[in-house]
Amino acid sequence: MTVYEELVARGLIAQVTDEEEIKNLINAGKATFYIGFDPTADSLHVGHFMALCLMKRLQMAGNKPIALIGGGTAMIGDPSGRTDMRSMMTRETIQHNCDCFKKQMERFIEFGEGKAQMVNNADWLLDLNYIEVLREVGACFSVNNMLRAECYKQRMEKGLSFLEFNYMIMQSYDFYRLFQTHGCNLQFGGNDQWSNMLGGTELIRRKLGKDAHAMTITLLLNSEGKKMGKTASGAVWLDPNKTPPYDFYQYWRNVGDQDVLKCLRMLTFLPIEQIDEMDKWEGSQLNTAKEILAYELTALVHGTEEAEKAQAAARALFSGNGNTENMPTTVIADAVGMGILDVMVNAGLAASKGEARRLVQQGGVSVNDVKVTDPAATLSNADFVDGAAIIKKGKKVYHKITLA
Repeated sequence: MTVYEELVARGLIAQVTDEEEIKNLINAGKATFYIGFDPTADSLHVGHFMALCLMKRLQMAGNKPIALIGGGTAMIGDPSGRTDMRSMMTRETIQHNCDCFKKQMERFIEFGEGKAQMVNNADWLLDLNYIEVLREVGACFSVNNMLRAECYKQRMEKGLSFLEFNYMIMQSYDFYRLFQTHGCNLQFGGNDQWSNMLGGTELIRRKLGKDAHAMTITLLLNSEGKKMGKTASGAVWLDPNKTPPYDFYQYWRNVGDQDVLKCLRMLTFLPIEQIDEMDKWEGSQLNTAKEILAYELTALVHGTEEAEKAQAAARALFSGNGNTENMPTTVIADAVGMGILDVMVNAGLAASKGEARRLVQQGGVSVNDVKVTDPAATLSNADFVDGAAIIKKGKKVYHKITLA
């Protein structure tokens, strides 16, 4: 099976500009490709995960990745998939986020001479002359075509600022610049980036008379058509300080039966033949598949040691032996006398007190295996057995609260 055939078999490819040419580039290890990451937070999240895995796969096949950090485009904000305008960030915040991204990417991609490169579009975008851009780049874009792009159409009713309207031009300019300076012949991105990516290939064609190519990656959706990587308390982050390895493991351990094989194909590096064999699995075997998924992805992001700890903790809890050594823990020094709703918000088990109240009212919260029925309940000294109280949300999410 060729590299491209494996990408197809894993369900990773959504749209391509020229399948034969892209197939030949990838299979021969001659693709120099880039994927852009706008540093809107200080950590990558599950939404970036598939792109990182794709970069790793293609680098293993001899292709050269370019991780483009959008230090410049982040000052504008991508309107794709949004109903409102992004908040403006300072240059200092953007640079801090860029530094955090690089550390996390190094777990997936090998950087260095002749290997992967990391570039920041702030290095060229921030020095552009507005009049030059209008004359040299703006003339290549049809406003009529831009307004037909999906990323703009969905914002027209609520309002699209001129600032955001420029995003497609800036992203297209990135591809044009990388084509000239790095020999970048291919761009990858999420399926919601298709219009912006076509803008880049067209700019290269019009300005340089040469062909460049684009391919979009299938969005990671669950069986209900919703983006994966979100929990009640927010995004699933790759930073262990924002989403602890145990919580990361539990997220994947709890995916739906209909989603586990898709996630194994798209996100893990297990042989496709091994995953195809799991198609025959059903019932309790699907729980085994979920354990495999959770372990593989936790090991990929946090290392095998953390994956083994998370798996051991999960198995201990579900087997009922009460081992809480590797359970995610929050220290709340004044937890005695604190309301259960505040405790849950502090521990990240709920995004708000309103959500925590609903969970209690629906019978989905317990302390030390005793169900909490009153939203006004508080923790007492008696709840801290051996210095810890165990909060359980739903059937599978455990969290330890300690006083010191």
